[in-house]
Amino acid sequence: MRDNITLACSDCKRRNYMSTRNKKKTTDKLEIKKYCPFCRVHTLHKETK
Repeated sequence: MRDNITLACSDCKRRNYMSTRNKKKTTDKLEIKKYCPFCRVHTLHKETK
């Protein structure tokens, strides 16, 4: 049921985090505000392939 996803920073577009998501419960793409070590600030991270 749960699939692995990659989270990428919306500012620098680097892929920083791995997470899992239940595709049946959350049908839209995941967006989480997390710390980006390259930008050195908290930015919005979006799900990528």
